[in-house]
Amino acid sequence: MNIKLPSTLLTALMMSACTQTPKPHELFVIGHRGAMGYETENTLASVEKAVELGVPMIEIDVFKIASGELVVFHDDLVDKLTDGSGPIEELTLEQVKSLNLEGNHQIPTLEEVLDALNKRTDLNIELKGANTADDSVRIVRQYMAEKGYAAQDFVFSSFRWPELYRVRELAPDFDIAVLTGDDPLEAIDTAKELKAVAINPWYKNVTAENVTAIHEAGFKVFAYTVNELEDIALMRSYKVDGIFCNYPDRALTQ
Repeated sequence: MNIKLPSTLLTALMMSACTQTPKPHELFVIGHRGAMGYETENTLASVEKAVELGVPMIEIDVFKIASGELVVFHDDLVDKLTDGSGPIEELTLEQVKSLNLEGNHQIPTLEEVLDALNKRTDLNIELKGANTADDSVRIVRQYMAEKGYAAQDFVFSSFRWPELYRVRELAPDFDIAVLTGDDPLEAIDTAKELKAVAINPWYKNVTAENVTAIHEAGFKVFAYTVNELEDIALMRSYKVDGIFCNYPDRALTQ
């Protein structure tokens, strides 16, 4: 059956279609060190806040400390955020747990973060310190076997590219993202060798042109750390796949 629309209605529909606002480019929003704009970074409170805000993924940093555990912390030194001093890698777990973080928090272990998350969102584990790949992979494998996590629930990233090569050697099935503070195009060859899924550049080094080039090379682009509304809009215009954000609700609601 053929239905003939009145010419005036047809014209109105065509004009409406032409004037509709294009749907904004969707960003994958990663809570940076949890939601560190609202709670002390890399704490269980920050992780919980990011989950509450509805992020699909949270990023945390890990160091291996003197007693062998992996703890979730960003800085080489504990001086800035705690009442202690010195390199975190030289402390034992007992010493780490005795530190008081800003906001009256404790430094968690990787296992404590995984227990708190309980598969409610995906996790990007940044290998911040040296010799973190082996234990990170072991712990993730343990949680996959015992707690119902899956390989696709995790991404491993690092500026320490040798750690990423070690992850790939141990775990062909894990997703890897190559972090870089330099020209992101220079990370493409490494990303290919690692069979990575993404290149994560500093947002100030991102352009529409290098995003296109990275996409054409077969990788996603996740820019860090993008907090201001105008920068979020700029990254969206460049068609990056996602951003790391201290205030993830800003990007989730834009």
